Amino acid sequence: MFTGIIEEIGRIAQISERGENRRITIAAKHAPKELKLGDSVAVSGVCLTALDIKAGSFCADLAPETWARTSFSRLHESALVNLELSMKADGRFGGHIVQGHVDGVGELLAFDRIADSGNWLLQINLPNEIAKYTVHKGSISIEGISLTVAGLDENVCTVAIIPHTVEATNLHSLKPGDPVNLEADLIAKYVEKMMNRDSGSSFTIEELISEGF
Repeated sequence: MFTGIIEEIGRIAQISERGENRRITIAAKHAPKELKLGDSVAVSGVCLTALDIKAGSFCADLAPETWARTSFSRLHESALVNLELSMKADGRFGGHIVQGHVDGVGELLAFDRIADSGNWLLQINLPNEIAKYTVHKGSISIEGISLTVAGLDENVCTVAIIPHTVEATNLHSLKPGDPVNLEADLIAKYVEKMMNRDSGSSFTIEELISEGF
């Protein structure tokens, strides 16, 4: 399990094909020092298994589905990725519950600095399967980053980004049109499932909240 608090920016050093899979080598300063073979690590929001750990780098294998169904399809050598090690049992819970299971890929529409401010506004076009779990002031994971929804206009999600997040993540390397990994709020998905089971009716998370759930 992860919290969406990015610990380090890694850089893709190599992408190689290994049969039907791809192996990515990620250069990073701190993560390899803590990783052990087989550990889970979130790479831009995708839970991967650490392999071939060396001083300053580690590898991870990507199945064809992972490559096709995540923002990894835009990866190239030198691309920046967000890194988070799995949460320790005695660690602080700084973000929200993030599993590292990407629910869908969104499109970055805009990432603009707010006039007369150091802050930024990020706009993402959400696929329907993510939009239904997204609510104003709720949580969403974008490229593995735990963020709070500042605005929602149909499928367009707006998030306010502080300067630290810009500097400490790969957001500054992205451009409009880029795909981004999205993970919906886990609690919202469980709430919807429980309400559907108990009532025998189908409700969206937005309808539940509007009814004061």
